[in-house]
Amino acid sequence: MDLKLEVLFVPVSDVDRAKAFYESLGFRVDIDYIASEDFRVAQLTPPGSEASIMIGKSITGAAPGSLQNQLFAVTDVLATRADLAEKGVDVSEVFHYADGFIFHLDNQYRVAGPHPERADYQSFASFSDPDGNSWLLQEINVRAPGR
Repeated sequence: MDLKLEVLFVPVSDVDRAKAFYESLGFRVDIDYIASEDFRVAQLTPPGSEASIMIGKSITGAAPGSLQNQLFAVTDVLATRADLAEKGVDVSEVFHYADGFIFHLDNQYRVAGPHPERADYQSFASFSDPDGNSWLLQEINVRAPGR
């Protein structure tokens, strides 16, 4: 059985603002369908991804900004971070975790800079969309076995 992640619903308060933000990051607009004043759906695909995000009006009951810590795999976290910053995105400095690959919401284990050995899955940067939905960049060049 194959189960491929196809679409992730991203709750936003202003579809046009969110669409412009994601387009500025290089996302491709696959669909922008407006059925009425109360229903709109826009599907956007990140560069190099097979999965997409969906934003819209009346497509999810989740509160705008409630999607947290979703990952984008990147091959060079420093270069991707610099590219996002150049595009005007408020992106964190690159960091890694002191005790290895562990997520801590309070950030107390974050250490500045990429992982000292640039080990896969260990270096991150973070940013949010205009509603506060948060994203992590995670550097991966060689995937773990089975991935």
